[in-house]
Amino acid sequence: MQFVAKNKDDLGKKEDWFNQIILLTVWILIGTVLRFTNLTNKPPWIDEFATIVFSLGNSFQVVPLNEIISIETLLQPLQFNPNFGIQEVLEKLLTEDIHPPVYFVLAHWWMSLWSGKDLIFTARSISAIFGIAAIPSVYGLARISFRSSLIAQIAAAFMAVSPYSIFLAQEARHYTLGSLWVIASLCCLVIAVRRIQQQQPLPIMIALYWFIINALGISTHYFFSLILCGEAVVLMKYWLNPKSRISNLKLWWTVYAAVIGTIATSLFWLNLFLYNRYTGQLTQWIKSSDRNFLDLFNPIFQSLAGWITIISLLPVESSQIGVVIVSGLVMLIFFIWALPILVRNYKIQYSQPKKRLMIQTFSSVLLTVISLFFIITYFFGIDITRGARYNFVYFPVVILLLGAILGACWHQNISTNPVFPKFKISGKSAVALMWLMGLLSAITVVSNLGYQKYYQPNLLIPIIENVSRSKPVLIATTHRSLAQTGEIMGIAKEIKASNSPLNAQFLIIPENQQSETATNTLVEEIQTLSRPFDLWLTNFRTINDNLLTVVPSCIANTQTLPAVDGYEYKVFYCK
Repeated sequence: MQFVAKNKDDLGKKEDWFNQIILLTVWILIGTVLRFTNLTNKPPWIDEFATIVFSLGNSFQVVPLNEIISIETLLQPLQFNPNFGIQEVLEKLLTEDIHPPVYFVLAHWWMSLWSGKDLIFTARSISAIFGIAAIPSVYGLARISFRSSLIAQIAAAFMAVSPYSIFLAQEARHYTLGSLWVIASLCCLVIAVRRIQQQQPLPIMIALYWFIINALGISTHYFFSLILCGEAVVLMKYWLNPKSRISNLKLWWTVYAAVIGTIATSLFWLNLFLYNRYTGQLTQWIKSSDRNFLDLFNPIFQSLAGWITIISLLPVESSQIGVVIVSGLVMLIFFIWALPILVRNYKIQYSQPKKRLMIQTFSSVLLTVISLFFIITYFFGIDITRGARYNFVYFPVVILLLGAILGACWHQNISTNPVFPKFKISGKSAVALMWLMGLLSAITVVSNLGYQKYYQPNLLIPIIENVSRSKPVLIATTHRSLAQTGEIMGIAKEIKASNSPLNAQFLIIPENQQSETATNTLVEEIQTLSRPFDLWLTNFRTINDNLLTVVPSCIANTQTLPAVDGYEYKVFYCK
């Protein structure tokens, strides 16, 4: 695998630009194939339903509560309405959701353009396209930062096959667009840092671009502000250093203008977020409560798992225990071999004057953002390490540093590891082996053997079909927020997508942990149905227990049924 044409590093030297473009195109093609392979095979989950519903300008509130409804009624929010435009999208986001609007506006335009096509494919494809765009984008960032075509090609190659990047790209969510804004903002940071070093003013157009990029980034996802904190730490280091003379207002007023504009935008969205009445409901799942001693280590292990899957994820979620064990062992051996090589070559790049500035810059950004993750988790009780998708904030920085580290490894004649001293290969072979691990891991993700969905109605439907057979079924759940609507909506969508013969109806009852209202409503509603039918309670929460064990005039199914991710369920035969 040859990453460069002829010359090694500096942009000042002549390069075969044609070969560079061809090689970059190869990475883009590989990344495109991976991101669109089996794009619709995994069932959509709650957050994706939210993206689709709000991007269409629809509302979850049109789904009736406390009454038995059909599949068509439950899935009504997924219907395209040609009369709805951007105004409806913004209105629904401001009144029913907590996310800023940029991605949803773009998704609305995209889904309107392809209305009538497969809804899940259309919703996910725009995220996949943004994920593909990250490949040439990180190439450009690496070229600007390290002025090395080799590092740029390696970064692009690993961005193309990173299992984490495939996971993000195959979700109908805003994380791939957020990563693009991170890359663009870091480009401006690199230019600013170089100008500071050279004692030159930052061009006003770069400052303007920086402000616009940051505003769009925050308007895409609130966590984009974390990368801004990392950039602020880098700038603060120069601001506090008298030798940099950054306090010279005449010289650095453009930097101040970009910073002030970014802060103003951040405060606007922060104010909107804090006063959104849905904030508490929709973020409850990441809030920590009553942790025991062992739970304090969960954020560490969750973070490690997220970092590992940036370059390696074999089929550890396979249903076959043998495959899981072998995959885990191979990944463990791979990291024992790779980690010392990465550490050694990081030190090599850091020791080189031409590379040190950018290594310091991106290391500072990365450490700052990761520190903020742990500060938010441990001091504010909001465990954002639980969602691996939130790592999109610093994911491009990791890929960039990985490219720089492996750029040093590439030039070594022999790459050794103290744990495996007899295993000697060239630096090029070591880089190729790591990239191959990334490719195999990407295939794992697209094959649904890694990064499986949190909710898997595709596994629940065959169980319902087998147990209830030809009888009508009523699927009931309790409701706290749109998350519960999305859970049961996933079941309905899977019934339609799989052409299941199930004759299913649905019942959504507002949850009340202070009284037996939900139980009473359930009993009243099932009395109106013709019998026989089977009652399936999924994620049905009551005052006395997490799951009902007795339903009047119905007999509980006592056989042991398979567990399904995202769905606790209980079956009753109502004769």
